[in-house]
Amino acid sequence: MRCRAGVWTVVGAAALVACGTSGGGTPGGSGTGSGSAVPSAGASARPSPSGRTCAAGQAEVTVAPGGAVKERLCVRPGTVVSLVLEPRTDDRRWTAVHSSAPATVLVSGWRVDADGTAHAVLRCAGTRGGTATITALAKALDVAGAARGAFTLEVTVVPYPQEG
Repeated sequence: MRCRAGVWTVVGAAALVACGTSGGGTPGGSGTGSGSAVPSAGASARPSPSGRTCAAGQAEVTVAPGGAVKERLCVRPGTVVSLVLEPRTDDRRWTAVHSSAPATVLVSGWRVDADGTAHAVLRCAGTRGGTATITALAKALDVAGAARGAFTLEVTVVPYPQEG
């Protein structure tokens, strides 16, 4: 049983690493700024009833310095989103990521690399729809006080249409 869990962990990690970004627009998003969201090779993007294209399976959002401070992303239930926050050019550092609605989008992983790049894993609800605001906080290390929101990702989970 441990062997299977280890194999699935490696497969999951490899799938997250295989997620790439392209210069194209953001599926279901505004398509502006330097943030980008793309479904991975195993994912699919299908139009929602409102006509928006929503990512399904896995998606990656990359935030670069000087980019838009707010992005939108449309996903299907069960989608796993990898949020990559590239190192900031000012004296502030990424400190945390919070979800306004953990029942809709749960932040299940957080790490900051030695170079300042931060990674968060966002798991979307498996059956329900809704909207959650994901806020990435940044703070100057030598200044007292609370961290402030530096980037906001509005994730809309759109359920699959039901027939019958």
